[in-house]
Amino acid sequence: MIDAELRPQGPYALRLSTRHGSDATRRVVEGVVTAVVLTEAGPERAQAWQRADGAVCVRAASDAGVERMRFMLGLDDDHSAFLTRFADDALLREPIRQLRGLRPLRTATVAQSLLRAVAGQLITAREARQNEARVIRAATVAVGDLQTPPTAADLGRFAPAELQRLGLGARRGATLVRLCRGLDLEGLHAHPTGTVVERIARERGLGPWSAGVVCLEGLGRYEHGLVRDLGLVKLAAALWGRSVEAEETDVLLAPYGEWAGIASVYLLAGFGSGLLPLGNAHRNSRSRPDRRVAPRRAA
Repeated sequence: MIDAELRPQGPYALRLSTRHGSDATRRVVEGVVTAVVLTEAGPERAQAWQRADGAVCVRAASDAGVERMRFMLGLDDDHSAFLTRFADDALLREPIRQLRGLRPLRTATVAQSLLRAVAGQLITAREARQNEARVIRAATVAVGDLQTPPTAADLGRFAPAELQRLGLGARRGATLVRLCRGLDLEGLHAHPTGTVVERIARERGLGPWSAGVVCLEGLGRYEHGLVRDLGLVKLAAALWGRSVEAEETDVLLAPYGEWAGIASVYLLAGFGSGLLPLGNAHRNSRSRPDRRVAPRRAA
């Protein structure tokens, strides 16, 4: 085993960034992340935890496993410029002050982020994770009590009807299979964010929200956010005191420019934690974001 001591670039809080991070391929318990990562030699288990001095300790079977954990945790992607630039922003002031170590946690493969984007449409976050887990268990082998992260090849071997039985729905399953078979998902790392967003969003059954999931969680990009997320719809409704269409929430992210991706994460986290200036609106449990995408057209 290899024990590595990694110093995050900029403010970083592992517990905060991984507090909702458990899925079929990783587990977060009392600040310790245990995950299965993919290397050229095959899948391996790795662990990470943060010391009081800020260093993140990673234990893995290989150097490649350490590097995969480094990417998944986002340790090298300093967001200090975002924190400084928007420290006095009317909406983000308190989230930045209280959650400044928060960074989006990433999936081990781009294929898993695409599965998450497809599974997360039109249903609650809990149902989406259950469907995602069922597909992953059917697609990959277990390493102990965790599953191997799915690759495009793993997901592309399904027939859409099989994915429908696993909870995805026929149309969404067909979209997932088509992209996994016809698009080099890991190769998206080499393309600009705008190109990736355009490619994902033009697929039938997908859209800007799905592109946001792939960019944030699969590629580790901060430029494109969770556009039209139901949480943002509820936030806008609470801010403006009226019913809001998904497309209207674009104005919430527009001021943040190239930081729109991480801004969406801070807005949703701040809304869920009652840190936004909404009076009593955020205290209504029915207004709390549940990470569903709003209407189908917003996918």
